[in-house]
Amino acid sequence: MPDLSLEAEFRLQGYHLIAGVDEAGRGPLAGPVAAAAVILPPDLTGDEPWLAAIDDSKRLSERRRTEAAKLVRENALACAVELIDSEGIDRIGIGNAVIQAMLTAVERLKPAPDALLMDWVPIKESPLPHQTVVKGDGRSLSIAAASILAKVARDDLMVRAEGCYPGYGFARHKGYATRAHLRCLSELGPCPMHRRSFSPLRQGRLLSDADTR
Repeated sequence: MPDLSLEAEFRLQGYHLIAGVDEAGRGPLAGPVAAAAVILPPDLTGDEPWLAAIDDSKRLSERRRTEAAKLVRENALACAVELIDSEGIDRIGIGNAVIQAMLTAVERLKPAPDALLMDWVPIKESPLPHQTVVKGDGRSLSIAAASILAKVARDDLMVRAEGCYPGYGFARHKGYATRAHLRCLSELGPCPMHRRSFSPLRQGRLLSDADTR
């Protein structure tokens, strides 16, 4: 389970407000990439009951993620989420889109953080001291909280997209390359939610007359 030990190490170096940063939606064929930044209260002991609900978002069910996101928003000192849509991903590339979303989420935090803990993605462009943590959402409560907010925000958007673009099953697979999603793409062609720069859409194998919609 994640804890506050990495945050404590930063505070021993003189940094007070530590933001955890994570992303969701790097790999899907459709929908935005989301990034979140979360500053937990610096006086937490780690024994607060609500922290028991915070874990790597991938290890939580949809219901538990939604409940945990509510707890994070209620108890965090600051939090922010940024999404970059499929058009932006196609324009600048998924790697740059992830970094841009992370930096924007951090910039929107009020109060501003003194240092960052990031899950895997190093952001050389950040002016703040930062540490990149492999599988950080399973080690740091701040990063885990960010992973939850990013995942819930993105999933909520994909559920809403089902109403705008019916037939693709976005509410079920959230844009990932499941067999059902690929079958729908073959039958309907891509919609504006799809990332045209991603294979197999980039290779044109799934394009059809519906591509002009």
